[in-house]
Amino acid sequence: MSAAMEPKRSLRGRAHAQRAGTAFLRHPAAARLGIVIALFAIWEAAARWYVDPMFLSPPSRVVFSLGALLSSSGVVRALILTFWELSAAFLLSVIIGVAVGLAVGLHRFSYHSIRPMILLLYAIPQVTILPLFILYFGIGPAAKIAYGVSHGIFPIIVNVIAGVQNIKPILLSSARSMGASRRQIFRWVVLPHMIPSFFTGMRLGMTAVLLGVLLAELYVSSAGIGYFTRQFTESFDPTKLFGLVAMVAAMAIALNEIVRRAEIKFGKWRAD
Repeated sequence: MSAAMEPKRSLRGRAHAQRAGTAFLRHPAAARLGIVIALFAIWEAAARWYVDPMFLSPPSRVVFSLGALLSSSGVVRALILTFWELSAAFLLSVIIGVAVGLAVGLHRFSYHSIRPMILLLYAIPQVTILPLFILYFGIGPAAKIAYGVSHGIFPIIVNVIAGVQNIKPILLSSARSMGASRRQIFRWVVLPHMIPSFFTGMRLGMTAVLLGVLLAELYVSSAGIGYFTRQFTESFDPTKLFGLVAMVAAMAIALNEIVRRAEIKFGKWRAD
């Protein structure tokens, strides 16, 4: 009797496992959380038993050291400085990128004549021209903001151009035939259709701006997160270094969430 029950129990166990796996796949947040926990577990084990602690610190130690890191002299001031430099560079990148992208994308002549030049400049490795920014702007906040803008404008320009070029010509022709002015065409035809590409460019531009600001701080600045990153690296202090990286990651996640929420809001407006 017990032998006959064993296949049924195994079948029930498989059915329960399949239902659990299906439920897990239906909840992407649970899957993401599981992946994050697994990565942190691997990191913890590697840092404690396999890697020299001079080069890698376990995440548990990093988390518990955040309070001491924030109380370190100048770290909070550096975070605030980097945040404002990043915000200024991102705002300028959006303004310049949208203006140039619309000017190039809305006119056939400028599209064919200027767009190749923009793509050429976009392909240049930005790190190679960092000395020029130091020469023109010095080593203060202006250089870091300008260098961040040089990273952020090109993704926005390229995506705005793509969004404008993807508008169906029949929509523009229909609006003109009904007597719509340029302002009305831009408001009701161009702007709604460029929203997806525009926010894609904003996300890419935000990441690029963060990279540019941190690179400038890392090599030429005496303040900001990049400066402390270099300092902790040279002093072989991985605990504080990873703590600083975690703070930068939190800043990037917060900014990305702001852009994502704005995209959802204006995406509903486009659908309306």
